[in-house]
Parts: sequence; C-alpha cells; structure tokens
Amino acid sequence: MRVALAADHGGFRLKEEIISFLKENNIPFHDFGTHSEEAVDYPDFALKVAEAVASGQFQRGIICCGTGIGVAIAANKVPGVRAALCHDTFSARASREHNDANVLTMGQRVIGPGLAREIVRVWLSAEFAGGRHARRVAKIAEIEKKYSRCGGKPGEGAPAPACRGEGNGRA
Repeated sequence: MRVALAADHGGFRLKEEIISFLKENNIPFHDFGTHSEEAVDYPDFALKVAEAVASGQFQRGIICCGTGIGVAIAANKVPGVRAALCHDTFSARASREHNDANVLTMGQRVIGPGLAREIVRVWLSAEFAGGRHARRVAKIAEIEKKYSRCGGKPGEGAPAPACRGEGNGRA
C-alpha cells in the first residue's frame, strides 16, 4: 500500500507526526506538502492527494488541516474519492469497513499526535467489509456519476449539459 499525504499550514505538525509513524512502520508514502507552517490554501493540497488516490497511483491518502473539515470537503469533490473526517478510532475503522474510505482527514487543532497515530494505524489496517456495504458504496458512485459535470468517465454516455455548454449560461 502506498499513501499520499498532505497538509496545509494548520495541519503541518500533525502531518509530520504521521510521517514519523509511517516511517516507523515501513509504510511507503509521498509527502505532497506543505513543508512549513507558512500560510497556504488547503484546497491546493487536498487536491494533490485526492487526484493521486483517484488516479490509482496511491491506494490511500491522508490530509490534515486545522479541523480536517475543509480538506475533506475539497477532496470529496474529486470523483472516486471517499474522504472521511475521523477524530476517533471507531469512526476510522467504520469509514474503511463500511464506506471504503480511501482518504482520511484529521484536524491538528482537534486531536493530539498520540490519538492521530492510533487513528492512522486503525484506518490503514482496516479492510472494506463488502457485502451490503458494497451496494451502498456503489450507490454513492452512482450519485457521483449523476452529478459529475461531465457525466462520469469518458465513454460512459452523453456528457452532462454543463459539459455541452448548456444549463447555467456558462460554457
């Protein structure tokens, strides 16, 4: 398993703690930044991880910001990403087992480094349970496809009106 990792300035120290954990456990990762506590825009870093996971280059992603909320919202805009904000181990395990979450988000201003390490450990070790949960995750993918600005992946039907320049007056 390869892990894509990023944070904004508000999650930088928590990301560094997670890097230590990944190194200690010999888990391959790539750090997409930021590399300091200088102010940056969290959507830029959430997008890097989300695209890396959605492309299949990385199997999982972890993104930190001050609360974990902003990066979760931004990452979930990328088709194929199921980002889960987790600040406890129960949610971390359930997000993998029930929702097949492929991106974990956390907030540095919400949890401490010890709990973050445990959440990452649980989240990375948990597996998707499948069964009834697979049906539900497939329904999430159908919603995503329905509302995708371009109707899903190329070759999967007619483009959405927004992709044809129709609908909202913008091309």
